[in-house]
Amino acid sequence: MGFAGKVWRLLVGIKDGLVLLFMLLFFWALFAVLTARPSPAQVREGALLIELDGVVVEERTPIDPFEALLSQTAPIGEFQSRDLVRAIDKAAEDDRITAVVLDLDGFLGAGQVHLNDIGEALDRVRKADKPVLAYATAYADDGVFLAAHATEVWMNPLGGAIVAGPGGDRLYFAGLLERLKVNARVYKVGTYKSAVEPFTESGMSDPARENANALYGALWEEWQASVKAARPAVDLDRVTKSPAEWVEAANGDLATAALEAGLVDKLGNSAEFGARVAELVGEDEWSDLPGAYPSTPLNAWLEANPWDSSGKAIGVITVAGEIVDGDAGPGTAGGARIAELLDEALDRDFAGLVVRVDSPGGSVLASEEIRDAIMRHKARDIPVAVSMANVAASGGYWVSTPADRIFAEPETITGSIGIFAVIPTFEEAAASIGVNSDGVATGPLSGQPDLIGGFTPEVDRILQASIEDGYEDFLSRVASARSMTRDQVDTVGQGRVWDGGTARQLKLVDEYGGMEEALAWVAAQAELGDGEWHAAYLGDQASRTDTILRQLLIGEEDAEGRDVFAMLAGQEVARTGMIVTDAQRLLTTRGAQAYCLACPSPASAKAQGQRTLDGFLARVAAFFTD
Repeated sequence: MGFAGKVWRLLVGIKDGLVLLFMLLFFWALFAVLTARPSPAQVREGALLIELDGVVVEERTPIDPFEALLSQTAPIGEFQSRDLVRAIDKAAEDDRITAVVLDLDGFLGAGQVHLNDIGEALDRVRKADKPVLAYATAYADDGVFLAAHATEVWMNPLGGAIVAGPGGDRLYFAGLLERLKVNARVYKVGTYKSAVEPFTESGMSDPARENANALYGALWEEWQASVKAARPAVDLDRVTKSPAEWVEAANGDLATAALEAGLVDKLGNSAEFGARVAELVGEDEWSDLPGAYPSTPLNAWLEANPWDSSGKAIGVITVAGEIVDGDAGPGTAGGARIAELLDEALDRDFAGLVVRVDSPGGSVLASEEIRDAIMRHKARDIPVAVSMANVAASGGYWVSTPADRIFAEPETITGSIGIFAVIPTFEEAAASIGVNSDGVATGPLSGQPDLIGGFTPEVDRILQASIEDGYEDFLSRVASARSMTRDQVDTVGQGRVWDGGTARQLKLVDEYGGMEEALAWVAAQAELGDGEWHAAYLGDQASRTDTILRQLLIGEEDAEGRDVFAMLAGQEVARTGMIVTDAQRLLTTRGAQAYCLACPSPASAKAQGQRTLDGFLARVAAFFTD
């Protein structure tokens, strides 16, 4: 009994020790959370430092810390486009900021509309006679675009630049499904509705190829025109049309090649770049480290420059990411969540409503749920405008139909008016391993749908008829909203995707413009002058918590520079995520879909899988799991 008592006391002691340790860690983490909030006191005279360590998005995705800890991977850093534009514009106006510095070493991409918005804001800084300096080890297309708006572009001598242009291959699984004896049953309307092709084809169909060539060709022309306008000396033809000869002419030195083509102005490491910034903004009295200069970090600058809240409120609801049923998001457009935000705002005295859409679509039911909620605001006789960002296609266009006015940019991707559904059945796979289905039916639908035994012809006909009816619903909503006939909408529909310029010609869009123009239009309709209104973003309260969690999970260290090889390898790693997404689209339970597969993947999707945890919470997890 004495030995058992000693063992028991030992176990109790271990338990008490662990409880004490967890309590200490909890309070330490709580202290870190409370002190991690950026402070306006961090604002210093000198440069505004924007370290774009991640991707630019329309709406930041909240972090699930437990999922991140269990997977030992951290979410990619996300920066809301509107925050970046606000920060840059405030820097142009504030005498404390004498330069803007873009650290693009960890930049992973953005949509073309977001790039344009940020580039135009940087141009406004330069017009205010303040320099903009950019630095990176390696530049890809999106980094080249932003850097083109800088006064000086620097590159690490061991780095390089690659300009690939939009487009590329995707995976098709028809051969694999045939080998696995999986029958992907497709129900769709739309000659150009290519979202189901990965499951039915071994390659891109001719209509899908025609549509993609037109779409990506237009986007590529806009990209090149914007870069040349911002940086006239750049030799883009040499970089894009004969890249191998371009690099070989520099004896394989990618940095020298970039310098000779005018993509960058100077070669130097980060310390040399920092010394150049210090020449412009002054020496850093707080640090003796090489390359130090006085700067204000982005988060502190945003905290010191909150959104204006004077005057009457114009409501803004964001529909960003894939549209899905339920409460998902932000960053994913959960239909129930967005509808609830809109309904909760019905008792607010909004002067008008702007719907900001950056979505390739998704669930038809969720799209209609969002549309219904927007219509309830419109029923209050207030002006409603839609501002399309990078993508507002398929379900993203469905939710745009209540608008009195639709604004889009030439680079916006929209249209894709079409519907589909795909359901896998496994009758051939089951038969191949000796499993057969048999029974008694009292009617054509008895026991249906049967994923193992297969569908009866009646089920196939019913499902296809339902999809065709959904397409007619889509056509009628667009026709009513755009003052077009059903046949006119069908002609520009059929799942075809359009760039914003063509969409405007086809009457799917009213005029060019972004959020600023959409808000100004609503204000004018509500007879509000300058200074008499402000934008009130619905559901935007979680961003501060997200910032704190990112600091705790990811850490505050600067992003490591990536050379061209690491940059290209990271893009290939992200392709594995596309396989998972395609498998989920085939195998998970989904209703009718209004989704655009031809639309380019968002930057956040292309950047997945490129980070491991290194923040405080990650170290706590590692302590207990290693």
